[in-house]
Order: sequence, then structure tokens, then C-alpha cells
Amino acid sequence: MKAFSADHLIQIAIALSAEKNIDRLLDMILKEAITISTCDAGTVYVREGEQLFFHNTYTGASGFPDASSNMRKTMPPLKLTREYVSACAVLDKKKINIPDVYESVEYDFSGAKKYDAMNNYRTKSMLVIPLEDDKGEVLGALQLINAQNEKKEVVPFPAEVEDIIYALASLAAVSLTNRRLAAQVLDTLHSFVEVMVEAIDTRSSYNANHTKSMVGYARKFLEYIGQHHDNRTLTEEEADSFLMSVWLHDIGKLVIPLEVMDKATRLGEKKEVVKNRVTVACLMEEIRGLKNPEEKEKADEAIKNLRDAYKLIEECDTKGFLPDDLIEKLKQASQLKCLDENGCEQTLLSEDELIAITVRKGTLTDEERNIMQSHVVYTGRMLDKMNFEGIYANVPKWAAAHHELLDGSGYPQHVKADDIPLQVRFLTIIDVYDALTAEDRPYKPPMPPEKALGILDNMAEEGKIDKNILELFKESKAWDKKGS
Repeated sequence: MKAFSADHLIQIAIALSAEKNIDRLLDMILKEAITISTCDAGTVYVREGEQLFFHNTYTGASGFPDASSNMRKTMPPLKLTREYVSACAVLDKKKINIPDVYESVEYDFSGAKKYDAMNNYRTKSMLVIPLEDDKGEVLGALQLINAQNEKKEVVPFPAEVEDIIYALASLAAVSLTNRRLAAQVLDTLHSFVEVMVEAIDTRSSYNANHTKSMVGYARKFLEYIGQHHDNRTLTEEEADSFLMSVWLHDIGKLVIPLEVMDKATRLGEKKEVVKNRVTVACLMEEIRGLKNPEEKEKADEAIKNLRDAYKLIEECDTKGFLPDDLIEKLKQASQLKCLDENGCEQTLLSEDELIAITVRKGTLTDEERNIMQSHVVYTGRMLDKMNFEGIYANVPKWAAAHHELLDGSGYPQHVKADDIPLQVRFLTIIDVYDALTAEDRPYKPPMPPEKALGILDNMAEEGKIDKNILELFKESKAWDKKGS
């Protein structure tokens, strides 16, 4: 056994607590145990339910730590039964020290003997330590093989090694528990995100693919950056926190009324009201003409005017852009007199209906657009109620700022470039790109990628979005769904 001090154990404990990757954590445990005990080989088993799964191995004599991943796929799990020494260490929560496994009749070592025969090896001494955390839960087992003396001769594991390795195993188990708990919390957060996105998608079929498409663009972009721009590469955790903000950027749409979010035409639900008003008015004019033959000509003219006006309204309800002349015609048509079923006179369109049908571009009135834009405010409020910490601390801020523009013309805070981080700048670019090219928007056809990128170029020239990030996005081809 190599000389060992409490300070060394403290250093190991610090290293274990700092390591966030479970695979590397288990590798570190195993290699430290082999070094401390000066043994030839070792294996870590991880408990899952009522089985022990081979996780990693290291053989000092042969030196093939990289073989672990392949062995992990082929090695069958051990059942937690008393025939296996590692299972007994887990079940009984005890250290097991065997001087010579070939002389043991208590445990099944047929696997070790088969390995020996295939590799011209001789498994002799063995030390098995349960990985027991501070709550008494056994997470697996650490199995060490063939302790060696200074002459490289195989000897039994000395008693003093047991306590040191047991202390190491306990530290490792606590670290492993902490990593698992952290992973579970993160898994829960990811599950929550998926549920929220699914809720948004289910609620509105017109927006069903938006978030998923944006996450796809972001992942491909980050992958490209990692391969071609080392100085810009994000760590796995940094990338995950950014993707989290992409997943959650539209969570505020859960509180936006569907009649606004899914409004496919200018009039929306008002169209049926206008249609019924025209139908009733035409019937009343027909009745007027029948009751008063001398007024039939005027009644027929009124019917024609009403039907022509409704035809114009129908045309403009779904038109992409309304020029001044059409808006003026709509205003004139709106003042046509209509009789209701009680014979009372009213205008063809109410004030609210006129405002809706004369929206120059798109389908939303100013009031409705304000309601729609408030989704980013609700996104911020909802996410602020969650406890995002550490690398995820900026997720609410990034998610809620995806409509801000560098020149201050965005919303809701109208912040400018100095206050808009790189993550938000990219989020804004992919949000605009997907809005332009989306195939599930009822109020407009999808725009070809080249034209959408041209619009983004214009926005960059106007100082609204980050030109450098846009160039990287274009260069990455992350926007190209055909290449997915």
C-alpha cells in the first residue's frame, strides 16, 4: 500500500465533489482506489433496482480503461443474490476481503475464472467495498483485484487498506448521490419544460411547431460552433441553460386568449356576425320590395350594394396587405345602412369591426397586438416564480427578452444593444426566422428561406439584430431544415 494521508483524502473529496459527470466520477473513484491499494485491477458496479450493472473497469497491468464502454454493453447485470460476492457486499453493507478466490466456496467466481482462462491471467486476492452514502443507501460496489507488494507479488489486501478504501467509497457514494439528485432535479426541470411546451402546442395548432423548430435551429447552431469556432464553444451546461431559454421563451402564450393567438383573418370571429347582418339586411330589403312595389328598385339596389360590400369585406379579410384605396373603399362600405330583424337601421360595420377589417398588414388590431405582445411579460413573470439558480439563473431574463431589438425598437422593455446579451440576440434571430418560414400560420403562407434570410439581412443593416451572429447563423446552415 502506498503512503496515504488525511490531506490526500481531503483533496480526493474536493475533487469528487467538484466532478459533475457521473462517468468521470466513477472513473476517478476506481483509479484512486487502485492507486491507494496498489492493486492490479478494479471494477465498479452500480445498483439499479435488484441488479448490479457493470459500469467501468481498469486493469493496471494491461491498461485498457477505454474498453469499459464496450464491456458495459456486453456484460450482463448481476442479480442481487448471495452467490455473487459483489451482491453480498451490497446486501449486507459490508466489506469482503478474500485472500484467494480460487479457494473460496462461498461465492460464484466462474466469471473470473473464465476471464482468467481467456486472458492468461490469475485472479487471486479480492476486496469488495459497498458504495454506501451518508443516508445508508448502497449505490453499488467497488471491486478490487490482486493487491501487490513492493516486489509486484500478488498478496491479500491488508486490513489497513480496507478502512481507507471504505472511506473513499463513502465519499464517492455521497458524491454520486449528490450527482444523481442534481440529475433528477434537472430531469424534472426538463420534464416540466416539455409539459409546458406540449401544453402550448396542444392549445394552439397554429403555433404547434414553433418552439420545437427553434430548439432544432439552436442545437444545430451550437453543434456547428463547437466544431468550427473553438473560441465560441459553450460548455454542456451553458448550452443546456441557453436551450432551456429557447424551450421556455413562449410559455407566456398560455395566458393569451386563443381568439387573439389563433386569429387567422382580420375579422376573426366577427366575420360571422357581419355575414348574418348582411343576410338579414338583404332579406329585409326583399320584404320591403315585396310589400312596396314602388320601392323594389331601391331595395334591389340596396341588396346589390350590401352584397358587393360584403364581397369586398371577404376579399380584404384574408388579403396580405391593404393599400390606401382598399381601406378607403372599406370605410365607405362600412357606412351602408342595414335593417335588422326589427326594422331598426344600423351601419354595415361597427366601429370595432371597421378597425379590424382595415388593419393594413396582418390580422391583429393594435389592441390585439398589445395583448399578443404581452406574452413576453407573462413569460418573465411566470419564470421569475421558479427558482432558477447557477448557470440557469439567466433563463427567465433571456426567455422574456426575445423580442427586444438592438436599436431599442423591440418590446417589452425597449432596451438597447448594451443590455441585450448574445444569447438573446441569437434567440431573436431564430424567432424571427421561424415566424417568417413557419408552415402552420393560418394568416400567411411560409416564406422561402432565402427571402427570410434577406429580411434578416435588412434588419441587421438597420441595426435591429446582431449582424455577426446572423452571419454565423447563415454560415452554419442551422436554418436549413432539408439538411436536418
